[in-house]
Amino acid sequence: MTKITKEEVKKVAHLARLELNENEINNHASQLEKILDYIRHLEKIDTEDVQCTTRAIEVINVFRKDEKKNYDCTEELLELGPSREDEYFKVPKIINE
Repeated sequence: MTKITKEEVKKVAHLARLELNENEINNHASQLEKILDYIRHLEKIDTEDVQCTTRAIEVINVFRKDEKKNYDCTEELLELGPSREDEYFKVPKIINE
């Protein structure tokens, strides 16, 4: 069992561009060690016959019928935009040809 060293925490913090004080380094080293110990514990569990899953509970999508609806407030909606041209919103060009 390898212990997480303060030097390893400092190296990872440096790579992540984090500034940690000595207390935070010690705290993170301890927490990382506990996490790795828990993972080692989980690795001992036999999962040979356990089916893979992505969620603890099944999620079912509820779809509604896609229906066209006409609204009579086109003018009001166009007035909410910052700029318009005829019956369309006018936006800045973002694609160069």
